[in-house]
Amino acid sequence: MHITFSEQAAEAAMQKLGTDRPGLMKLAYDNEGCGCAVSGVPTLWIIEKPEPGDFEVDGQPFPLWMDRKHEVFFEERMTVDYTSKDRCFVLKSSGQIYNAFMKIIDKRA
Repeated sequence: MHITFSEQAAEAAMQKLGTDRPGLMKLAYDNEGCGCAVSGVPTLWIIEKPEPGDFEVDGQPFPLWMDRKHEVFFEERMTVDYTSKDRCFVLKSSGQIYNAFMKIIDKRA
């Protein structure tokens, strides 16, 4: 799996990550409150460290982490873009838009 960040998306993500404390980017298939494990919303999380079951996804300009059981919901090649007007990220592939209003949630303690 490979995820490429556009230049705008990479800059916005780096601002969210910050330099004051360590953090990793994770692509999560967040199904909390959705009522079903297969009904979820792709979301970017900032985490301190990978969880058991997470794997490293090849990303440009930086890697991301993902839960192995959520891999089935995504395509092999995707892009993260950024919309400055809405101040949100867009996860898409050549065939679809996964989330046009994706936010980054800081899950660090």
